[in-house]
Parts: sequence; C-alpha cells; structure tokens
Amino acid sequence: MVSPYEPEFEQAYKEIINSVEDSKLFEVHPELKRVLPIISVPERVLQFRVTWEDDQGNCRVNTGYRVQFNSALGPYKGGLRFHPTVNLSILKFLGFEQIFKNALTGLPIGGGKGGSDFDPKGKSDSEIRRFSQAFMRQLFRFIGPQTDVPAGDIGVTGFVVNAMFGEYKRLRDEYSGVLTGKHMLTGGSNIRPEATGYGVVYYVCHMIQHATKGSRSITGKRVAISGSGNVAQYAALKCMELGAVVKSLSDSKGSLIATSPEGLTPDVIYKIMELKEKRLAISDCPELTSKYSYIVGARPWTHVGEVDIALPCATQNEVSAQEAQALIKAGCRYVAEGSNMGSSAEAVEVFENSRANGEGCWLAPGKAANAGGVAVSGLEMAQNAQFSTWARTEVDDRLAGIMNSIFTQSTDAASKYCESGVNNIPSLVDGANLAGFVRVARAMEAIADWWVLIHNS
Repeated sequence: MVSPYEPEFEQAYKEIINSVEDSKLFEVHPELKRVLPIISVPERVLQFRVTWEDDQGNCRVNTGYRVQFNSALGPYKGGLRFHPTVNLSILKFLGFEQIFKNALTGLPIGGGKGGSDFDPKGKSDSEIRRFSQAFMRQLFRFIGPQTDVPAGDIGVTGFVVNAMFGEYKRLRDEYSGVLTGKHMLTGGSNIRPEATGYGVVYYVCHMIQHATKGSRSITGKRVAISGSGNVAQYAALKCMELGAVVKSLSDSKGSLIATSPEGLTPDVIYKIMELKEKRLAISDCPELTSKYSYIVGARPWTHVGEVDIALPCATQNEVSAQEAQALIKAGCRYVAEGSNMGSSAEAVEVFENSRANGEGCWLAPGKAANAGGVAVSGLEMAQNAQFSTWARTEVDDRLAGIMNSIFTQSTDAASKYCESGVNNIPSLVDGANLAGFVRVARAMEAIADWWVLIHNS
C-alpha cells in the first residue's frame, strides 16, 4: 500500500483519497470503494543497475527505475526523469498522478513513470549519450508501443530521447513509436515541445472564462512563472503571444524578476533556451541578471509583487503555504500547476480555503492543467501508428480541444459529487481527481481488475 518512507507518494495518494471520500461519489456508487486498495498498488515496479563509462574511462554506476502503475486504459505512458533526487517514492507519486492525468485526456493510455538518479548537470554530451544508451539497454525488454511508451521529463531532453530511441532501434531491429518526444525526422510530433506549456495557458483561459462568465482573454494579466525548462519557456511565450505580462522565471539557483510594467520579453525566453541547452543556469548570464532583478536561492512567489496568475512550472512542492498566502495577498486569482503536484499539501489547503470563501485563488492541479504534454504524446503515438505526420495547426487544435474537455470534466465532476462552490467556482482539485478516478475505475472493472460480488440464490 503506502509506506511511511514514501512521503511524496503518500501525499499524492492522500489527495486522491480525500477527494473521493469527502465527496458523494461512494454514496452514488458504493461499489467503487473496492478500487482504492487495488489502484494504489503498481502493476509492476522495475529497478535495475545502469553501468556506463565517463570521459576518463572510469566505470560509473547509477540506479534505473520504471514504475508501470496502471494499464487499464492502455499502454503505460509517462516520462523518464534523470535527476539525483530520483527515488521510488517520487516515481510512484509521479506514476500515480499520471494514471489520472492520462485518463482525463480521453486517450487510450495508462499511467507509468521512470528514470534514474543520474545527474546530467556537469556531464558532457558524450557522457549523457553513453548513459542514455546504457539505460535503454536495461529497459528495452520491458517496453514497446503496445506495452509501455516512455517520454522525457526533467533531465531527459530531446537529445536524450533520441539517443534512447536509436539504441532501442538497434537492439530490437525495429522502427516503432516506443518513445514520444522524438525528433521530427524520426517520428516526432509537431507542438510536442510546446505542448505542456501551451496546455497550461489554454486551461487558465477556461478558468478565467468560467469565473468571469465572459471572455477567456488573458490580455494585460500579470503572470508569475517558476522554472525555466520546456514547460516554463513555452508557457511564457504563449502568455506573451496572448497579451499577458510575464513577471518571472526561475531555476534551482534563483529567480529572475521583471520590475518594469512590460515584464520579460520573448528575447529573454530565447536566451534562457540557449542557456538550458548548454546546461547553464540563469545566473551564468550577466546580460539577464544585470537587466532584471535576480534573487539568489529564492523562488519567485514572494518577490514578484502584484500578479493575477501564477504558473508553477519547476518541480513538486514548489509552492509552500506561506507562499500561497503571499500570492493571494498579491492579488493572484488563478494558479495552474505546470509541474506535477507543484503545491504542497498545505498550500493546496490555503488555496482551496480561499476559494471556498469566494474571494481567493482558484487552483488547477497538475494532473489537469499540465496534461497537454502527455496529450500530444498520445497524439504522437497515433501518428506513429498511422505512419503519418499532422500539421502544427491540427495538433494545436486537438491540444486546445483536449484541454477544454479536461476543464469541463473537472467542473462537471466537482459539481456532480461535491459542493459547487461560492459563485459556482467548484474545486478543480476534487473535480480532476474524481473524473480521472471514475474513468480508470470503470476501465479496471471492465477488464476484471476488480469485480462486484454477485450472490446467487
């Protein structure tokens, strides 16, 4: 079940449990309570040794993982993370969240997650390539386009995905859609790098439209963003394209804050893209740190001043209760998590309580707001199966439609099974959890992962 030594997984599990048990779901469908002890256990957990050679010819070793959590709706689907903090608790939490996120997309994909405690920072391209190939040599026998389709995550860039795809191709002697996030010339999809960031912004637009009962425009809105990877970069660019003012980006070493009314500019985002391709920090660029306020070792939330929207796009638990209170005080009315479980449990409580009072901040959880990435990964799988490539406009339109559907599912489920909220602003946290849970539970019932006892007379 849930180990006390797995705090991240315990947090994710409790969030789902609280949503379903505090709702009317089990009153309406009492049989679904049978699913809880089953859905919380992965179908399979893989742990393996990865040995590789560094540039000095030394033999190095890291631990690799793949948590194949649930395949009731389709092949396991979820990213690979290369970061020194990776452990089973983090991967089980990410895989558990992925089950429900993938269910919300409406695509036939299950949930999984994997990675390694390998740290790409400070490594040469050759070392990263050798490690990626060594990792795939251990993983390849457990994945496939109909079984498990990994993708990128923190530390797993397009360069890494392509290296792993090439190694799989050599090992299997087949050309198949076994990974997503690939190069366009090897079966990748348009909009895939942009998808998570774009999707978060599309989701926020629906939140604004619902709350104001009017336009979904974010023109003139002040947006605080954390992170500086793909999600943050493309969320920022999409916000700018739609007329919003982006006030911050950040990385593990500090935050870049715009103090002028116009905020950050697209040129700043492109410069940060260049830095990240070289695995450099924002602080390594005096051009940026001299032009904008740079705060060492800090997240942006308590430093950005007045904001309307916050988009946590860095990592888990990156918004604390104190920072949540600071955002609300600064005028923030919408928070959409571009990262997985971006708000701590205490921060979620602060946001949810403020919403319930009718004058606070409306929170969109990562499993709903950042599902655009896996949605386009699912579309990449469909294109690979058809041996076709869809135009950017087609993929972007489908992405926008999926984000609209996820928002509608979340509000409908919350309104059906929970209180509708002050001013008809339901809990998107509960709504996303309930909508995803019901879809997966019914699929598990259909394939006899659980069953209702029938008493014959």
